[in-house]
Amino acid sequence: MNITVQTQDRDELCRRRFESRQRDFLKMLVTPAIIEEHRRSPLGQHSEPLERLLIYFNRRPLAGRYAIMTVVPFRSYRIVVLSGERGARPKALDDMKFRTHAEALHAVFLRYLQDLVES
Repeated sequence: MNITVQTQDRDELCRRRFESRQRDFLKMLVTPAIIEEHRRSPLGQHSEPLERLLIYFNRRPLAGRYAIMTVVPFRSYRIVVLSGERGARPKALDDMKFRTHAEALHAVFLRYLQDLVES
């Protein structure tokens, strides 16, 4: 039984090391050019560095993930934080509203970048 506990601890240790190294690598990819590329085209085909960042952000756990909520269809959007629990309502991140879905997508991207750099 003790062997299983040690194995699980090692697995967790390896996962944390991998995550830490991956975050360090992704931080190096954040440049003004990448931010501008995303602002110009938040959806569609992207460069490899931007695609790596987006894949990392999209595979995060559901709890604490940012999402876009439509306030008025085609006119007003806001950013919310998902709870990760079934039936629980998302919480508004702040009172900012965005005129277009693309603006909201870019704001979510910037928020993820901020979280990455702060970690």
